[in-house]
Amino acid sequence: MATIPLTTRGAEKLKDELQRLKSVERHAVIQAIAEARAQGDLSENAEYEAAKDKQGFIEGRILEIEGKLAAAQIIDPAALDADGRVVFGSTVDLEEQSSGAQVTYQIVGDDEADLKHGLISISSPIARALIGKQAGDVADVQAPGGVKSYEVVEVRYK
Repeated sequence: MATIPLTTRGAEKLKDELQRLKSVERHAVIQAIAEARAQGDLSENAEYEAAKDKQGFIEGRILEIEGKLAAAQIIDPAALDADGRVVFGSTVDLEEQSSGAQVTYQIVGDDEADLKHGLISISSPIARALIGKQAGDVADVQAPGGVKSYEVVEVRYK
């Protein structure tokens, strides 16, 4: 099984979700199934079917998270020292060459990505174009609207 890169923050979020699923969600759905069974005929009981579907989803998600955590390579961005190069976990300040717009992204694992919060997946085209670059370098990214060029302004490890 291949390792899955995660930041320490991403690993904590997965652990918190796993804990919530096991201690809260699992018990709630078991209670809902018991209540639906108490209503009698299960063949036409929509509440029972919905609760069983939710139970299947919860159990599947628990297995998925446990698998990801087992295969995780947890990287603490604050402990990185990549000589100013963009690597997994680093935070990068960029300036788009054509518009001059400035953006800041942190390169994180696939499960952690959230563009609204400036978190981009390591497997995204922009992250792949940035890996190995340092301040002053220009990265060309194939975007849906064409090629965009970004200058790396600063690389931080936080």
